[in-house]
Amino acid sequence: MYYLAIVSLIWAFSFGSIGMLAGIDSTFVAMLRLAIAGLVFLPFFRLSKVPAGSHLKLMGCGAVQFGVMYICYIMAFQFVPEQSHLVALFSITTPLYIVLIHDLRQGRFHRKYLYTALLAVAGAAVIKAKPGSMDSLWVAFALMQLAGLAFGFGQVWYRDWKQEHPDVQDHTIFALLYAGGFLTAALASSLFTDWEKTTLSPDQMQILAYLGIVASGLGFFLWNKGAALTRPSTLAAFNNAVVPLGMACSLFFFGEITEVGGGALIRLLLGSAGIAGAVILGEKTPRLS
Repeated sequence: MYYLAIVSLIWAFSFGSIGMLAGIDSTFVAMLRLAIAGLVFLPFFRLSKVPAGSHLKLMGCGAVQFGVMYICYIMAFQFVPEQSHLVALFSITTPLYIVLIHDLRQGRFHRKYLYTALLAVAGAAVIKAKPGSMDSLWVAFALMQLAGLAFGFGQVWYRDWKQEHPDVQDHTIFALLYAGGFLTAALASSLFTDWEKTTLSPDQMQILAYLGIVASGLGFFLWNKGAALTRPSTLAAFNNAVVPLGMACSLFFFGEITEVGGGALIRLLLGSAGIAGAVILGEKTPRLS
């Protein structure tokens, strides 16, 4: 649970940072972030520690959770420039995907897990954002649903794998997940990136370095490590903890939301209370699997 809380704080500041990369091809950004993250964990990789038959499974997990998710996630920012808080808001359905995917993989239905996820979604939905172009909003929303499905599936997949291999230390195999994500993003970038028009300013290179090392490298590692140690209901609830935190960063640090007097702060507090309640409920749910 503590790992998830730490990463939620890290990711909250990432939304505004990614918004500063607007105009750069999303597949190119995803590829660079995952390449940097993979290089961070490459020195810790131990091929001998990977269980037999798990090499492609772990790469496949990374391809879905990091590769597919990042392509959709970063692309969503292109449709809501200067409103990166909307991307945080559009991720409110991820908890539902997590509990439903978990139950489908387990072949049973846990109502308490679903109630926890619904409470987390309701809490995040209370936090509303300023209106924008509806066409752009719908495209960004659809992309975030694909990103949420990919990210939720990867979390459950890795959690199940780790429970089957509890003796494997996460840092010795995690480079494989980044490799799978990188290859997926690199394939997409080779097809869609206009290399002649792709340039990075020094500030953008610094942002990418931070995102690759901290938000992606350290963040995903700690998140999946925490996911393997928590209940599915708690994991689902924490997937929405970043929503009020991300909105708060937009409100107080990046200046994207200005209508504080109109109730934005009150909605932020109410939504945060709902998500906190979901986390508490998740922790009290019996650990069934």
